[in-house]
Amino acid sequence: MKLKLFPSRYALINAFALLFLALSFLMRLSFLAMDFSEVDHSLLGLLKIFFVGLFFDLGTVSFFYVVASLYFLLFPKRFYGSVADKVLVYFGLSSGLLSIYFSFFAEITFWDEFQRRFNFIAVDYLIYTYEVVKNINESYPLPLLIGGMVILVLATVWLFARKGFFKKAFSANDGFQVKLVPFLAAILVMSFYTASIENDSAEISENRYNNELSKAGIYSFFAAFRNNELSYTDFYKTISEKEALDKVQEEISGPLDSLLHPQDDILRAVKGGVEKKPNIILICVESLSADYLGIFGNENQLTPNLDSIAQAETYFSNLYATGTRTVRGMEAITLSVPPTPGRSIVKRKHNQNLFTIGEIFKEKGYDRTFFYGGDGYFDNMDKFFSGNGFDIVDRGRGFLPSGEIVTSRKNIEDDEVTFENAWGVCDEDIFNKVLKEADKSAMQGKPFFDFIMTTSNHKPYTYPADKIDIPSGSGRSGAVKYTDFAIGQFLKQARTKPWYNNSVFVIMADHCASSAGRWELDVHNYHIPALIVNLNGGKGYKVTQQCSQIDVMPTLFSLLGWNYNNNFFGRDVFSMQPDDQRAFVGNYRKLGLLKDHELMVLGDGKTANQYNWDQKDNSLTKEPMDTSFLTETISYYQLADHLYNNGGLDLKANL
Repeated sequence: MKLKLFPSRYALINAFALLFLALSFLMRLSFLAMDFSEVDHSLLGLLKIFFVGLFFDLGTVSFFYVVASLYFLLFPKRFYGSVADKVLVYFGLSSGLLSIYFSFFAEITFWDEFQRRFNFIAVDYLIYTYEVVKNINESYPLPLLIGGMVILVLATVWLFARKGFFKKAFSANDGFQVKLVPFLAAILVMSFYTASIENDSAEISENRYNNELSKAGIYSFFAAFRNNELSYTDFYKTISEKEALDKVQEEISGPLDSLLHPQDDILRAVKGGVEKKPNIILICVESLSADYLGIFGNENQLTPNLDSIAQAETYFSNLYATGTRTVRGMEAITLSVPPTPGRSIVKRKHNQNLFTIGEIFKEKGYDRTFFYGGDGYFDNMDKFFSGNGFDIVDRGRGFLPSGEIVTSRKNIEDDEVTFENAWGVCDEDIFNKVLKEADKSAMQGKPFFDFIMTTSNHKPYTYPADKIDIPSGSGRSGAVKYTDFAIGQFLKQARTKPWYNNSVFVIMADHCASSAGRWELDVHNYHIPALIVNLNGGKGYKVTQQCSQIDVMPTLFSLLGWNYNNNFFGRDVFSMQPDDQRAFVGNYRKLGLLKDHELMVLGDGKTANQYNWDQKDNSLTKEPMDTSFLTETISYYQLADHLYNNGGLDLKANL
């Protein structure tokens, strides 16, 4: 018996594998052309991209090969070419072709949005199919894309038939032992990749774009599916728990703070003064990079309202988001905690009965409500906010089981909607709903805290016609200008309300519009605006301290003179000395601490890199390691992870 590595029966899967490798090469080439200026396009850099990419493509195709070769191995020889064989082969090949064509089309849209291969965001999007499919349909010609994929599948099947691959498969005379060789080879290759090759093994360049281009989309997707939560202690540099606790206590305690459990946690009493209790309305603006505002140098007049308000009121000029997604911004604002590896706490199972800013408001006698223009089941928002004491107002579509909401829930009704897209009602509509509910709360005589999440500044960037001078759906600039318009209209209407004079408005972005960049962490793409409006004594003030999203609410509490206990990592920025100023920046794998122009980045391979950040060109230059800076960085992130996983952020642990 003569053994063959590629028996005739395997002609189809061999052709499929070659097609996959060719398409992967073309996809990599396309992404390279799209962002050529950001890529290290030296000869060595390009060779690394394509050879490392080929290595990961071979790993990806081995999984397809195992499935197909298992069928060919087990299907009896006497039934080769039978109706059953033909149906199963045609169906299997068509399914495989559809999956790779769909993957490549999906990667184009994903790269266009995030400049990354598939990651945990893509995994999350599988859960929220309504919003995602509708968003794609509103952003791209979906019928044409689907039709195009079907045509490609049919054309490929026709081409394979023309080349005689089906004839070879159906007329083959290969026995079991002949077919066993390629199957075992495929099993060995797949096992090698599964056991030994992590997705981040592709990251051999200092340029982030090169690293992303070296990866394979499908391989990256399943790697993210397996690793959307990361154990800090398993994957990152650590020090003793006591050293971490002592260091963080030293860093976060203000001059008038008193630690209540110095041996166990960071719970402390914050001493204020004469307390003021205005209504607080927090507007968390979707994807509002500081770059879009005129006060930060934008000359396109996209934010005339916010620019005017900032100059007249209080605004933060040196503020940084903790992450790159809405749920990370919500986590930072409500829990005042640095980003932990993997998913945001908002998305995790243990996301209820935590000590949030909502508990501070409750202690001060406030009603608390979360407003969202879409269905708050998306990204677990309703479950998180309701589970932490907030009432819910959203555009409920019935996706969330009623048991997930343990507080009151009100719906944005159809007759309250003037415009709606995949992500929810337009910003004007959600603000109108807020005004209605604020009127009701004011009549009850209790102060209220409203957390509003906007949606209009999100792809497909559609909004009501004739509101601004940029057509709806034409791009991000129009969506930014419409959101600015809606905020201006909201504040204009609010000024007519009897409760306005006793109300303070906080306007802050959840994250920047893009996190893409060539560096390990692209610092500039974490710079966000924040404004405090109508605060007594807060007119025409610019907060220049370098600070984090987690500091804004503790700063507001201090300005209001509040006395309260808290376990927040954030602190009043006005109590910070120059050496205390810092910002936390990260993504689901990289954790950074920024102090002035120095950046420390912790990686999930127990790595650490220190950089000098040049703010003018946003570049990072590697520096020798400062061990005290490293210890401080580890302390923040290790303790945040430890407290979350051991009940230290729970409500019951902080009462």
